[in-house]
Amino acid sequence: MSSSARQNHNDPVLRARDLICERDDRLLFRDLQLTLTDGSALRIAGRNGTGKTTLMRGLVGLNILLEGSIDWRQTDASPWLYVGHRPGISAHLTVLENLRFLARLRGLDPDQAALRQALAAVDLQAFDDSPGQQLSAGQQRRVLLAMLYLPGLPDCWVLDEPFTALDKQGVLALEHHLGAHCAKGGSLLFSTHHEPTVFDYATVTLGEHMTEGAT
Repeated sequence: MSSSARQNHNDPVLRARDLICERDDRLLFRDLQLTLTDGSALRIAGRNGTGKTTLMRGLVGLNILLEGSIDWRQTDASPWLYVGHRPGISAHLTVLENLRFLARLRGLDPDQAALRQALAAVDLQAFDDSPGQQLSAGQQRRVLLAMLYLPGLPDCWVLDEPFTALDKQGVLALEHHLGAHCAKGGSLLFSTHHEPTVFDYATVTLGEHMTEGAT
């Protein structure tokens, strides 16, 4: 993975070229090109098993199976916030403690007020003292997504299956928040089977014919 020598907002946030990935002697994709710019959103789609999570993890340096050129625009800190598709919630920590722990893993150190405001944004304020083992799958997902409401986030968000386990109300609320992020100049790379209707995005579909275009 390489990056430019200095931050230049005229450059793409991400430019990935000629990406190749093989897993278990099976070619998932090859010659894949991706470009992400300020204020834009790029959706990674495809059937299960086509390599969406492998691609997302590879782009942020968490998967050695990915080959090719990956150029993130250099920033003073991490150029992205990555949120995986597994909640990673501790059964024994409270909702508030889980959010604090997850935030610190990503280099954030929010105060108590910011944590509570983030939980309120995902409608978990009444569960702040509940242990993780008592949460539904949707509530666990919302603990993870509460990070998107914390201060000090990078401008680029990389989200793997963010809509998983959310009900219709949660899906719509998240769509509006992601749209607002891009409207303020942030960028978004996300994988999902879901097709958001609130904001504009381009789509790259893994499998079959690697196509790219606006929805």
